[in-house]
Amino acid sequence: MSFAKVVQKIKSEIDFYKSLAKDTEGASGIEYAIVAAMVAVVIAGLSGGMGASITTLFGTIKDALKPITP
Repeated sequence: MSFAKVVQKIKSEIDFYKSLAKDTEGASGIEYAIVAAMVAVVIAGLSGGMGASITTLFGTIKDALKPITP
């Protein structure tokens, strides 16, 4: 690829990203995605403390079940 083509490609990429930065149509979608990501982080943080109690609960259930003998 010639140097002129590389420069032209870089210019077209710059123009594309400039137009993308000016476009505000998808802004609300991005905002919803950020809020959803924050909610996911909070849920993941809270579920870490519940992991031990869930393990204990299933351990108790497992111990309460009698093994089936053929």
